[in-house]
Amino acid sequence: MARNGRHELTNLMLSTAQVQELVERMLKSSGRRIDISQPFVDAMLPQGHRLHVVLEGISRGFSAVNIRKFVLRAARLHDLVELGSLTPPAAAFLEASVRAGLNVLVAGGTQAGKTTMLNCLAAAIPGGERVISAEEVFELRFPHPDWVPLQTRQSGLEGTGEIRLRDLVKESLRMRPSRIIVGEVRSEECLDLLLALNAGLPGMCTIHANSAREALVKMCTLPLLAGENISARFVVPTVASSVDLVVHLGIDHHGVRRVNEIVGVPGRAEADVIETEPIFRRVGGELRWANGMPPRPELYERVGIDVHRILNGAG
Repeated sequence: MARNGRHELTNLMLSTAQVQELVERMLKSSGRRIDISQPFVDAMLPQGHRLHVVLEGISRGFSAVNIRKFVLRAARLHDLVELGSLTPPAAAFLEASVRAGLNVLVAGGTQAGKTTMLNCLAAAIPGGERVISAEEVFELRFPHPDWVPLQTRQSGLEGTGEIRLRDLVKESLRMRPSRIIVGEVRSEECLDLLLALNAGLPGMCTIHANSAREALVKMCTLPLLAGENISARFVVPTVASSVDLVVHLGIDHHGVRRVNEIVGVPGRAEADVIETEPIFRRVGGELRWANGMPPRPELYERVGIDVHRILNGAG
């Protein structure tokens, strides 16, 4: 098990029969199944915890059961300030950026706090906007009066009825959204998200990456999985013009989750390398303004936000 970001061993031992019974009971309310033909399952438990199971045969010698308890310690950006993940100026800047409608990519490793950050960012979306979210399993939880959450569905016993994340992204565009949120991009759905963002629809998503730079490289790579007719010549400038901010999260050796950097993407690319501008960077354990400015300042002005004053206050 893991507690406070650190792994611990327990003395609890369960038999194969006990594990099978527990898995069956946990899946009963999820509408999802696991069997020889479908040896993996990803489901949400009634309490909001996430369940992932790999059957024995795929996992050697035993079934691998993983339960991720989503502990809601932060619901808004100022909560992350109290937890030490953000500084007040960085939180004010991110909240202003979300209100202004910038496209935000949240990056980091496993258990770095990406979903929590996405929840806090989504909580800053103005109440008059219509939000559509798409996830593999319901994990997002944020207060908003007009929010339609969607999740994927695995195929039935006949091998039909599967709904992929890519399908949800496409369908969400038909639901007159003001914002689109994708819980995590891992495959070809990245292309559909980029096309939506490039068409002027504000959005946010998370992605596994070790830095802000690597997150952008991955955003350029995943759309290539959509088909042979998709080339880097198209994807790279599309990512450069679609993503405005990258928020990279990390977890230190004490298990503390922190924002390591906030990077702006001005929209330019040269030799398949996307230009970036550091806005906040962690130096000596403190997140400091790096003298960079965000792209598309007209969006801040449109909603009456003086982003220069916010950042100058950070300095």
